[in-house]
Amino acid sequence: MSVTNNIKYKLRSLNALEKIIALNVLVFAIGLLFKSGMGWLELPSDFTKFILKPWALITYAFLHYDFFHILFNMLWLYVIGRMFLNLFSVKTALNIYFLGAMSGGLLFMLFYTLLPSVFGSNATLVGASAAVRALLIFLCVYMPNQEVRFFTFNIKFWHIGLAIVILDVIGLIAGIQDPVNGNAGGNLAHLGGALLGYFYAKQLLKGDDIGRGFEQMLDFFAKLFKPSKKGPLKTVHKNKGKVDGYTKSDFDEFTNQKKIDVILDKISKSGYDSLTAEEKEFLFRAGK
Repeated sequence: MSVTNNIKYKLRSLNALEKIIALNVLVFAIGLLFKSGMGWLELPSDFTKFILKPWALITYAFLHYDFFHILFNMLWLYVIGRMFLNLFSVKTALNIYFLGAMSGGLLFMLFYTLLPSVFGSNATLVGASAAVRALLIFLCVYMPNQEVRFFTFNIKFWHIGLAIVILDVIGLIAGIQDPVNGNAGGNLAHLGGALLGYFYAKQLLKGDDIGRGFEQMLDFFAKLFKPSKKGPLKTVHKNKGKVDGYTKSDFDEFTNQKKIDVILDKISKSGYDSLTAEEKEFLFRAGK
């Protein structure tokens, strides 16, 4: 196998969040060579400048200039991503990730626009921290009593989430007091991502996937670049004995991860109330 084919194979074997990590690393490497030419990816704090490059609301989250900035962001994303994709679908992960980046960017621009005397002006935002915060806080809110091992004792998810938010608030205050050495804009973005993760989890627990509209928009644009495949029309008959299109016997043979993905897809299409008692019980056990 050639080196090129080996790289292609390894990239195809990555999950969606790992591919985002790879893309971040690639952009970082390019930025080392052309740092002065990467400004078009940065998110400006001024709304009038943002209007001229609206794509920056997404692209800023793929841009890092500092090695330790990208290192810690990507380590967090890798660890959180592995936990997240064991319980939720890839589409849910991408919805939260990109909406978290957008929420962090919007909060950053909003505060810098409304309170220029406090935050200053002509600032720019880079980094994936807001998107990663959204995934982390989502997990902490969706399953607050889930525990992780920390050296010799266990910590509940909600303790981790609360500590992260408190640190971001402290960082925001420190950044306002010391604009030169602080990072008020970055901490604002962190809090924006955290808010998105919090509300996404709260609504999903009620059976409402607030990322469904964003997901449909992405699907729409994806279809524009896909060649259409026309085939004979088929009549589809709904079967109440099926789980999101799969027969009961097929569903029972799936791995636990596949079962979770199927159930979560069913929630995103029809809401939490569409689940059977057995499906709700299985999802509850998996969450614990």
